[in-house]
Amino acid sequence: MVWSTLGRMIVVPIAFVIAALVAVAVLLSLGYERIVQATTGTAEFAYIEVIIDLLQHGALIAPAVTILPALALVIVGEVARIRSGLYYVAAGGMAVTAIPVLARFGQQATASGSGSLALWHVFATAGFAGGLVYWLIAGRRA
Repeated sequence: MVWSTLGRMIVVPIAFVIAALVAVAVLLSLGYERIVQATTGTAEFAYIEVIIDLLQHGALIAPAVTILPALALVIVGEVARIRSGLYYVAAGGMAVTAIPVLARFGQQATASGSGSLALWHVFATAGFAGGLVYWLIAGRRA
């Protein structure tokens, strides 16, 4: 009993860190793909507008390293001993998708900033990947 508890105290943080790194890697790779799509076919004089738009989207991606929503869902899953892969994948997607939504909370939608929530699927995919990795390492034995 003591050894299994001690083992969980070691495995859970390591699995969480690995899952967070995977989620950030997916977020950056898909974000890079969105940057390439935004700059393809753009005239030279419009690059300044594209750069400003990308910086605005980057301001949403920067808070993505915030781990509090994902940490809360991992704690709930561990305390409730949830072993379902669906829980960890869906919860990971919701936790990372909540970041741009919460970043926009209280701000008025402007013409230039209204498209920033269009990146929700990039965040959701990163959360799904992180949730799957966490479940594979530690969630199956919660």
